[in-house]
Amino acid sequence: MALNPALAGLFRDYERSHRHPVNVRLHQVAIPLIVFHIVAMLDWVGLFRIPGTALHVTLAHVAYVAVIGWYLSLDAGLAVWMAGLFAVCFPIGWVAPRVAVVCVAVVAWTLQLAGHSVWEGQRPAFLHNLLHALVGPLFFVAKALGRWPERVGAR
Repeated sequence: MALNPALAGLFRDYERSHRHPVNVRLHQVAIPLIVFHIVAMLDWVGLFRIPGTALHVTLAHVAYVAVIGWYLSLDAGLAVWMAGLFAVCFPIGWVAPRVAVVCVAVVAWTLQLAGHSVWEGQRPAFLHNLLHALVGPLFFVAKALGRWPERVGAR
């Protein structure tokens, strides 16, 4: 199945900043950790309680709906994968001590930035296009699922 042209363009742009094999491997470790810590930390920010229930809506819930909605606009199949993978971050974040989440953030961002400064020799892609902060996780899932790079003549 061919990718949405807008998504393929985002992937091509993102890929230009992720060519060195060491940087790519570091991103395969760092990006899931970054997604986890962001979801966990955003879940610390309560917004409101749904009246008549014990359900609390957090900033993480709002961000989750917005990001998955954007992914759905680009590729429904990849969005379903991302919804499941992002959703796993919630219960892990509930049981992880806050200090552990902060340590994960420090390690993940150190790996990410080392990959760019030491091996790639250029700034992270999200510094020239903020959308790449959301494209990165989608890019690596698409690669893992064999959806990127697209093959010429693929249907």
